[in-house]
Amino acid sequence: MSKADVPLRILCIHGYRQSSTSFREKTGALRKLFKKQVEFVYIDAPHKVPTSNDSEVQEKPASVDENQRAWWFSDVQARSFDSRQECESSLGLEQSLEAVRIAVMDLGTFDGILGFSQGAALVAMLCSLQEQKLDPTFNFRFAILIAGFRSACAQHEYFYKGVSIMVPSLHVFGQDDKVISEQMSRDLLPLFLGARILTHQGGHFVPASSTHKHIYQEFLKRFQ
Repeated sequence: MSKADVPLRILCIHGYRQSSTSFREKTGALRKLFKKQVEFVYIDAPHKVPTSNDSEVQEKPASVDENQRAWWFSDVQARSFDSRQECESSLGLEQSLEAVRIAVMDLGTFDGILGFSQGAALVAMLCSLQEQKLDPTFNFRFAILIAGFRSACAQHEYFYKGVSIMVPSLHVFGQDDKVISEQMSRDLLPLFLGARILTHQGGHFVPASSTHKHIYQEFLKRFQ
């Protein structure tokens, strides 16, 4: 097998109130697009979301994941998360960083990392840790951030302040996203040097139609 035939391995970080299982399902079209080129590996966030929590409703509440999980909570007492909630401190981020560390150590080498919504916000934090050489575990060659954003928690400011991330990145966002606005995703762009952009006209989901394939492909072929 030639080097070009070896699939890229991408670690996939689900969104708030999702799980590895539901995110795998929601990225089915993307996996189909790259079934021979990419191996997508999914992990769960360590925190279970209380079932009564409705702070960030997904577009299709009828298909809500029963195993809802979070990477951190912006409301410590309620154990809930809202991407727009400004807070001094959060709950659970350190355990989530540790969960990703363990995944990287246990599951082998990953070429890249992909995150959606809160997962994409976490990916930005991981790239920042990698850039600042604050964690030798992370050595991703590229990052894909879908509906990403900057955390509004003051405790997380060190991920963004004075940091220029060299990790090649593709930022994907919907112009009609009611959960994470296009502007919130664009606010992440200055953090990443040479950031690539894929915009779509839809809402809060992972776009993977044939019209988007060439943009993903053009980005990924640099690393194959």
